[in-house]
Amino acid sequence: MFTGIVEGKARITRLEPVAGRVELEVEIGADLAAEVRIGDSISLSGACLTVVGVRGACARFQVVPESLRMTSLGGRAVGAELNLERAMRADARLDGHIVQGHVDGVGTVRELRADGDDRMVRIECAPELAAQLVPKGSIAVEGVSLTAVAPDATGFWVALIPHTRVITTLGALAPGQTVNLELDVLGKYVFRYLAQRERPANS
Repeated sequence: MFTGIVEGKARITRLEPVAGRVELEVEIGADLAAEVRIGDSISLSGACLTVVGVRGACARFQVVPESLRMTSLGGRAVGAELNLERAMRADARLDGHIVQGHVDGVGTVRELRADGDDRMVRIECAPELAAQLVPKGSIAVEGVSLTAVAPDATGFWVALIPHTRVITTLGALAPGQTVNLELDVLGKYVFRYLAQRERPANS
């Protein structure tokens, strides 16, 4: 489990297809690498992955076909930066919101607009994802906890403050770029429960 409060950025140093999956290696820094252990869960741009090896300042992961299909990781290249967050400690303060690291789908950046020091970003997504958003509800974009603004049938807006743009990869967003999306887990359960209640008993 994560919070969507990104610790920093990791840089991809190796991407290699192996037996239907991708071997992914990212540079996370010597200090962090010294604390990471094999088997640890780490969110990379919103996708929860398991550490399978540590070498120097780098950690290694295996990305399975389902993760490549559901996320934007398959389209990344060596040198690209990813948002990094380690799993939440049970005794830690819960900032952000509850994030599972289970990407629900990808969205596409359509527009960026300045709003004083902030930047408004329009993200479009599949209608089935957009239907589950509520105004001022939580959403994780590339693993970053944000607030959905003015959601509609095709997408939503988010506001990026200067700090978020510096600490995360969201400061480099451009129109046409795909981003990983994870809907609020509480909202997903409520949406599914209500949908099942409205379904006829013999369906």
